[in-house]
Amino acid sequence: MKEIYLAGGCFWGVEEYLSRIEGVVGSEVGYANGNIKNPSYEQVCSGTTGHTETTHIEFNEKVISLEEVLNKFWSIIDPTLINKQGPDIGSQYRTGIYYTDLEDKDIILKTLERQKEKYKDPIATEIEPLKSFYKAEEYHQKYLKKNPGGYCHIDLND
Repeated sequence: MKEIYLAGGCFWGVEEYLSRIEGVVGSEVGYANGNIKNPSYEQVCSGTTGHTETTHIEFNEKVISLEEVLNKFWSIIDPTLINKQGPDIGSQYRTGIYYTDLEDKDIILKTLERQKEKYKDPIATEIEPLKSFYKAEEYHQKYLKKNPGGYCHIDLND
């Protein structure tokens, strides 16, 4: 199995969207690359911890490649926005791709180059090694499965 950490605004919709992709075998939401250990949702929302709402996914490379996962991810975000996706505003809603395998960086950058061709504005999506990831509170996990019709800035009807 492979893994990647993707931040695309509110993690509820990102997790739900990614979990529906064939080959994705696991997902959980949490807080990545901040400056304090094990933050609470309230702390992250304060904008003082440096964390971003992030979805960790595990996928079967024999079914779907990292490049295909990333292409699907790019399709649900506006990578030119800074600290915003949909109506959600704040540094915790910035977009990012965080990797744990250095060999994945070339694939990530290849997909980034394709995104640059699609937009006039610069791409703001962070691409960095994963420094830290803390699982979010249980009520955030699989939120839209537990709360059908709950808030989501991503169109999940596709």
